[in-house]
Amino acid sequence: MSEPAKHAFDRIPVILQFREPVGMVETYGFNGSQGYTVLEGQRLIPRNKPSKVLFLFMHPASTLQLLPMPVALAEAGMHVMCCGSRYAKNDSALIMEKVAADLGAYMRHAREDLGYEKVVLVGWSGGGALSLFYQAQAESPSITQTPAGDPYDLTAAGLQPADGIIFIAAHLSRPETLTEWLDPSVRNELDPDDRDLELDIYAPDCPNQPRYSADFVAAFRQAQLARNRRISNWALDMLDKLSRSPQGERERGFVVHRTMCDVRWFDTSIDPNGRRPDWCYLGDPRVVNSGPAGLARFSTLRSWLSQWSYDHSNIKGPVNAARIRKVPVLQIENEADDAVPATHNPIIHEALGTPDKEYVRIMGATHYYLGQPEELEQCMDTIVEWTRRKIAADF
Repeated sequence: MSEPAKHAFDRIPVILQFREPVGMVETYGFNGSQGYTVLEGQRLIPRNKPSKVLFLFMHPASTLQLLPMPVALAEAGMHVMCCGSRYAKNDSALIMEKVAADLGAYMRHAREDLGYEKVVLVGWSGGGALSLFYQAQAESPSITQTPAGDPYDLTAAGLQPADGIIFIAAHLSRPETLTEWLDPSVRNELDPDDRDLELDIYAPDCPNQPRYSADFVAAFRQAQLARNRRISNWALDMLDKLSRSPQGERERGFVVHRTMCDVRWFDTSIDPNGRRPDWCYLGDPRVVNSGPAGLARFSTLRSWLSQWSYDHSNIKGPVNAARIRKVPVLQIENEADDAVPATHNPIIHEALGTPDKEYVRIMGATHYYLGQPEELEQCMDTIVEWTRRKIAADF
């Protein structure tokens, strides 16, 4: 079988700027400090192929225009826009409620300035929970403040709903996934070497070894949740203390140590899929656990509560999925995903409020589809066929 023809496409910068009251500067440089929010994205537009449908990608903290998925869509003849939030490539101060407003600005630009009739949100990886959060607030807005109590009114933001959602290689949410990856052995947040050997699965002399017992896994999960709650309670207490400080300090940064620790990495019988053992999507989990690129490694108090706190974040996937009732949703699970646990997609599918929901599993596909042209092509075919049935027959 010959490969399908690939469309040549152009990369067109997207730059949006809007005014927003500045309560506190949280991003470095011009963006935010002068009362303006500046967003940078990129459109991937096939040459000589107009379209009335746009596939909009956004991740809370990453830029996606160089990844295999958006490029493959453009090469297949589809119009794509990859959108960077105001926190692109630095999530240490990220506020999810503000990211939703950023996504709303791109949505308005796509329809009102670029003239697209239909916009499909493609929630890849961490963008999946963001897409659910955005759509839930666009269909039924409810949030008027951040989890830290700062005013931020999404009910007055005029968020325009998407016409459909593709949830692909995506996890439940940042707070839920981080909690499943927090190292529960850490007893002292200021001293990550102070650890409980019973829970320290990376220690050679840990008494609990794979395959892990059900009782140990349950205790491990409870300890992870307890650690998330300890950090959240500390953040709330510190914000309260700072609010009463006569010195004007309103925020504080901190380090969260050891955030890539999961029994699933070593025991693939737990939530089995086709993933590689002793590995995670960032590499050797022993190294990533304490490395500088770990999830939530650097955070502010407000950011922790908004994007990482299990009990306080508004981004949790099942809660937002249940509020989506008006648009079709396509879920694509990559069966060998080494970033998204196998349990997450079924939970989202069950929670979705819309009756128009479809679920596709691509066997052997990893998180990024790197070196997997056949799996990527299957994904593209699935998206094209669904879009023609659900969004526009001719796009």
